[in-house]
Amino acid sequence: MPSTSKIAFVTIGQTPRVDLVPEMMAEITVGLPEGRIVHQEFGVLDGMNPAELDAMRARDGEHSFATRLASGEEIVSSKALTEEKLNVLLQKIDGEGFDLIVLLCTGTKIEPLKNTLVVEAQRIVDSTVEALAASARKLGVIVPLERQIQDFEERHVLPGNPSLVSASPYAGDEMGERAKLLEGCDLIVMHCMGYSAEMHEEVRKSIDAPVLLSRRLVAGVVRQML
Repeated sequence: MPSTSKIAFVTIGQTPRVDLVPEMMAEITVGLPEGRIVHQEFGVLDGMNPAELDAMRARDGEHSFATRLASGEEIVSSKALTEEKLNVLLQKIDGEGFDLIVLLCTGTKIEPLKNTLVVEAQRIVDSTVEALAASARKLGVIVPLERQIQDFEERHVLPGNPSLVSASPYAGDEMGERAKLLEGCDLIVMHCMGYSAEMHEEVRKSIDAPVLLSRRLVAGVVRQML
């Protein structure tokens, strides 16, 4: 990597992700000289007007994502439409000279890029979940939306019949209360990049089990790469 590394953070919502990127950058750059890593943010929903945002919303029964608008509001977007626009955005960023693209979402499918290495939160978190689930007596998973529980179960065949609950990081859901439904699990995974260190602490205080935070897993990988 060059003396100054350039990271593109890409979200399926809108930027700036003040709830996410500063926390990740603090972990990625700890102990490094100022200016060693520079970053820029890109959002699939950036610049959209209200009508365009409404067109992106998931319909009943449709596979979906929960993400954040620049206003802080939650939007539940169509998985198919989001992935289509995400891949167009990634192709554009691929020609802009970044050293890494960090995809700040879990559950997406992307097409290969020609020039830039992509760090997919999806693959990092899912691989970690599957590796640890192999030896966990009972795995607990927290996802943003109730409708995503079925999506998760369709994507993963894990031993031990894992327990899943939903709690949105954007809608003010009580993380600690929702986590109590996972009592008896010996490992908890907060399976969304929107979950913050503060939410992680709420969950840790409410249940007697190790708790993994998605954004910390991804930040750790990025730090080692740079």
